[in-house]
Amino acid sequence: MAVAVRGGRVGSGGGSVIRSFFSYKIFVSAMFTLLFLATLSVLLSSHQSHNDAVMDTTGNTHVRRTFLAWQSDPLKTRLDMIYNQANNHIALVNAYATYARKLKLEISKQLKMFDDLASNFSDLQLRQTYRAALFEANGPVDEDVLRQFEKEVKDKVKIARLMIAESKESYDNQLKIQKLKDTIFAVNELLLKAKKNGAFASSIAAKSTPKSLHCLAMRLMEERIAHPEKYVDDEPKPEFEDPTLYHYALFSDNVIAISVVVNSVVKNAEEPYKHVFHIVTDRMNFAATKVWFKMRPIQGGAHIEIKAVDNFKFLSASYAPVLKQIKSTNLQKFYFETRAENTTKDVNSMKFRNPKYLSMLNHLRFYLPELYPNLQKILFLDDDVVVQKDLTALWKIDMDGKVNGAVNTCFGSFHRFSEYLNFSHPLIKEKFNPRACAWAFGMNMFDLDAWRLEKSTDQYHYWQNLNEDRTLWKMGTLPAGLVTFYSTTKSLDKAWHVQGLGINPSISMEEIDKAAVIHFSGDMKPWLDIAMNRYKHLWTKYVDNEMEFVQMCNFGM
Repeated sequence: MAVAVRGGRVGSGGGSVIRSFFSYKIFVSAMFTLLFLATLSVLLSSHQSHNDAVMDTTGNTHVRRTFLAWQSDPLKTRLDMIYNQANNHIALVNAYATYARKLKLEISKQLKMFDDLASNFSDLQLRQTYRAALFEANGPVDEDVLRQFEKEVKDKVKIARLMIAESKESYDNQLKIQKLKDTIFAVNELLLKAKKNGAFASSIAAKSTPKSLHCLAMRLMEERIAHPEKYVDDEPKPEFEDPTLYHYALFSDNVIAISVVVNSVVKNAEEPYKHVFHIVTDRMNFAATKVWFKMRPIQGGAHIEIKAVDNFKFLSASYAPVLKQIKSTNLQKFYFETRAENTTKDVNSMKFRNPKYLSMLNHLRFYLPELYPNLQKILFLDDDVVVQKDLTALWKIDMDGKVNGAVNTCFGSFHRFSEYLNFSHPLIKEKFNPRACAWAFGMNMFDLDAWRLEKSTDQYHYWQNLNEDRTLWKMGTLPAGLVTFYSTTKSLDKAWHVQGLGINPSISMEEIDKAAVIHFSGDMKPWLDIAMNRYKHLWTKYVDNEMEFVQMCNFGM
């Protein structure tokens, strides 16, 4: 009966239904009871038939198959084993059928198969040929009949075992749970792989120069070469150094993005002629940027100054840590050498290997007092922002002696200093609070007089030099800004600057409409094909679609 007990235990795993009605102990007890009663029933019925068959003519009853008889006839012992094996499997399949009914499983086909199999076992033992030759015969057992009986029993046992093995999955909870876990794990692995590949592809797309943007720069350069007389450099205007006007700093190598920022500021300004834009770009895009604003002058009388980063001669490797570090052998290997350990699909690793994090154009924001020595305040804007309101109120904010006016980005445990700095480093741990709230670059009001007083550029040099081995923070300008302006940042109202339009699809339009500046921070920049359509129109409405080169380069606006 050991087989039947094991089968019953397996049957107990049919699902959550049985656990809702019976505890595990009751279930096990019921199984043993069921199998015991089934076995007893078979034995009693066999014994009763046996008693009926052994009545002799004299009316005396005697037991034919005594202990001595079994000992004296090996074939009878073999018959008994076959008989018991058949009875055990009858009990086993009946147990499965019973519990299938109890669990109300809608598997009538399986129930019928179990019932038919149990009937086949019973019919086999009750078949007249076998009863007469094996169970009711007074003499020795016929070996040929026994061999045929054994063959048929073994065939049916084999079928029963196959059916039970296939049915175990319907009754074994642990097996079903494990299979479900395996399936979930496999699907999750595929999902993670797809997400990783998708993020990797998005990162490649975000860091690459779109064909349309490259086309625009080339068209502008072609225009500059074809008509050099139209693009003679103008003399510097006195407005460029007038501290009574509203000055903006914008550092970018993206011509179309620069034009959108400038257009959005001017179109929303109450007095555009009081606004001055200081554009700094790289050597490659310097001529193209100048041609753009010659062909499409700023409306409203606003002023624009365009320079290349190379024009600022004080920025040398002996003065600027970034220029010194980018020439170091270690960083050259880290960023530019093609090695097996550098070939990765890890998005974060690839992000930190982007050389733009050590580009002078990206770090130029830390030299504002030296770039514009005659100015007192300047508003720094990233090239992926759009201005929606007049910003002149920012110049009227009392900075309380602080250097940097910025909007905090922390909420709960997110966007704290601990996310950007390495607090396992003893110097970082000593100087900064890991719970301190981070703020955002993108729209920052800088008090240049307070900057000079606090010697913030020296602070920046100190920390940037210490981080040459990238042990204080990974890369980027935000961690450098957090440590440089740690105690000299004034928090601005959140309505001044709403960011995340290049990464977060859940920003409400109500919040966006209230914002003075919206920031497409993230990989999905509005000039890329991967931009979010939900927000893209907020940027494209400031694109100068009447500009002939924009139409020729098929920006797909």
